[in-house]
Amino acid sequence: METRGERGGLRAAVERRSAAPVVFLHRLPRWTLLVAVFVLLVIGMAGTGWVAAAGVLVLAVALAWFAYLNWPRLDVQGRALRLVALTLLVVFALGRGIGRF
Repeated sequence: METRGERGGLRAAVERRSAAPVVFLHRLPRWTLLVAVFVLLVIGMAGTGWVAAAGVLVLAVALAWFAYLNWPRLDVQGRALRLVALTLLVVFALGRGIGRF
């Protein structure tokens, strides 16, 4: 069985570069991330045009990053849920950006 240090490629590089930001986020008070997500959602819902889209896209990027890091440990249902959530966020952001929603 290979260990984390023996793996190469993109996943290992992303995991390595993500280590410090993940530790930083983990050390923040729990409410801090909740407030940040809430603020981005408010910007996405109440804002207009590309400002609103940017708020939602930041959430989508964060979700994609966490999903990528956790992907190997997720079951099929967890993977599907993250893909659906990510798709909905991106579609909503694009809709806000072009003025459809």
